[in-house]
Amino acid sequence: MRLLRLTTLLAGAFSALLQAAPVVAPPALADDRGTRIERLAPERVAAISTFAADSLVALGVTPVGASTFGDRAVPDFLGPAMAQVPSLGQRASTNLELLSELQPELILAIRRYTEPHARQFETIAPFYAFDVIGYDDSLRAVAGIAAALGQADAGRALNDAFEAKVADYAARAPGGIRAVLLAGSGEAPFAYYDHFLSTDLLGRLGATNATGPSPTSDQAIPFGYQISLEQLLALNPDVIFMFASSTRHAYADNPIWPHLEAVQNGRVYEVGLHWKEGGGPIARNLILEEMAWRLYPKHFEQPQVPAEIASRTFR
Repeated sequence: MRLLRLTTLLAGAFSALLQAAPVVAPPALADDRGTRIERLAPERVAAISTFAADSLVALGVTPVGASTFGDRAVPDFLGPAMAQVPSLGQRASTNLELLSELQPELILAIRRYTEPHARQFETIAPFYAFDVIGYDDSLRAVAGIAAALGQADAGRALNDAFEAKVADYAARAPGGIRAVLLAGSGEAPFAYYDHFLSTDLLGRLGATNATGPSPTSDQAIPFGYQISLEQLLALNPDVIFMFASSTRHAYADNPIWPHLEAVQNGRVYEVGLHWKEGGGPIARNLILEEMAWRLYPKHFEQPQVPAEIASRTFR
């Protein structure tokens, strides 16, 4: 009897504690300017970056305006949804007059390119900006944009699906290969550190980024450095990924270039500019698929990639 009473008293006390405990709300989302993200559910959204346009299209929203993508007016690799979208110019020099005329209800951007004009953007519409450099940045920013659109569950689903795919690819990748990602077309290319999204994916696929980690690991920028051909030869990666350019890559004319193992084995690949701003759900998926295939062609099939951004062997 005493045991029954004691059990009843403890159960009642525990129930009272649970009822008295405060309900902890989930942490508020914020962009990388520290602005709290509100659920706006807008119909008219402007994208001042390929990443923002990508995230919108992936969530079923056609932007009212978007930044240029390389030499293209807008990132048309995102599909038919972009066909009639006006170009807002380069992401660092947005056409503010046109942006205002489009009457957006929300503006989404990359922070480092738009910070000087943040106040001007805010006079037009609510403005959220993100520093999308690495893998985790991509997940966080997609979640933030989805929340602002009133589609938090859809954003979570996109991130979950991507992480599951990365895990699946990682399990299938044999590893044991070294690679670099190069940008620029001058005498000395720019090589990316480990924490950049595309080079982060190298590591998740079992490859080693020969460039290695940033010496200032507590800072996201810089995310790479100018590398001489002598330094590149010392690293001598098995695979070289390089951004496509409208002009000849001058460093490829250096007499050292033919001595690189990747060059000798025909494993130098020009990749699309989406590898440079690949934080959106569509671009990051394309990068993962194409990177896995190029690294391990015996283990992964050639993916379907829009022709204008598909990688090709550099000759």
